[in-house]
Amino acid sequence: MGAASSSQPVSPRASLRDRLPVFPWDRLEPYKATAAAHADGIVDLSVGTPVDPVPAVVQQALTAAADSPGYPTVWGTAALRDALTGWAADRLGARGLDHTHVLPVVGSKELVAWLPTQLGLGPGDKVGYPRLAYPTYEVGARLAGAEPVVYDDPWDLDPSGLKLLWLNSPSNPTGRVLGADELRRTVAWAREHGVLVFSDECYLELGWEADPVSVLHPDICGGSPDGLVAVHSLSKRSNLAGYRSAFLVGDPTVLGDLLQIRKHGGMMIAAPVQAATVAALGDTAHVAEQRERYARRRAALRGAFEAAGFRIEHSEASLYLWATRDEPCWDTVAALAEHGILVAPGEFYGTAGERFVRIAFTATDERVDAAVRRLSK
Repeated sequence: MGAASSSQPVSPRASLRDRLPVFPWDRLEPYKATAAAHADGIVDLSVGTPVDPVPAVVQQALTAAADSPGYPTVWGTAALRDALTGWAADRLGARGLDHTHVLPVVGSKELVAWLPTQLGLGPGDKVGYPRLAYPTYEVGARLAGAEPVVYDDPWDLDPSGLKLLWLNSPSNPTGRVLGADELRRTVAWAREHGVLVFSDECYLELGWEADPVSVLHPDICGGSPDGLVAVHSLSKRSNLAGYRSAFLVGDPTVLGDLLQIRKHGGMMIAAPVQAATVAALGDTAHVAEQRERYARRRAALRGAFEAAGFRIEHSEASLYLWATRDEPCWDTVAALAEHGILVAPGEFYGTAGERFVRIAFTATDERVDAAVRRLSK
């Protein structure tokens, strides 16, 4: 008889999932269920998803391009690149742009999550981002195997091993806007130390008590995009979250490398969405109309939450109120859920947010009015 066989347990392969925290929004589900049980229904002020109609001019452009049987390109049509460079010159004040300075991406979250990997970062490299921040900055670093590091002021970071620095102005979650002096100092520091800067400016057109400025404005960057890339999105300004349309503007060497990598990965915006993006960037009327809606909702919610004993900090821009009543954030979330109001716990955005909640004003006028009534009782 042959020797008895022995089986060894198979060691499971390491998974990318093991590098990541629990998906934060899953933790909110029990509170969402409580809020949804309210007799008058839920007022969801948590995620911040647009609820207003897609502008008619954008819908028409999408429909007109619906017969698009061929593959789109990663770099987009010439018309799209013209629209991106034109908008960046007009709105950001960026100078000397051509098609090599822009790159469309499939929504900004995809870009944030996979950027460190596409830049070739890995163990031994560091990715810096604000202490209170969109959690996907950390996720992107972890997916690449790089080290995530947080900062209060970026120039206080140890530059050794720091390969990517995220700025976010206006901030998600706090709505804070970085001033021109802060931006200039950061750009100078990053260039001195050879650190690549990506500036998340997706809320730039939603300033309320401040006028946000792009890192690509000549007053900030000296007229050169070297070492700088700005990230922009149509999700909020044009209600196009469902279209997944965003874009980068900046250093052509960095964008050229990303273009080649993204070609291999097939990371392309659908052709009808490219046409819709051209229409959205070419029309300012719908942007002004949407700003007016948000301004009304912001004023109503701010007044109601302050009257209910909340303190609002920062919040001078973006689509959120950063609020506290000086208690653990989950206690606030639970209490508001009993009134049918769902908000985001500040802990989602870093430990510094443990006593805050983020309140979106992306609900309909009717739902905002409902929240105001409930808070006044």
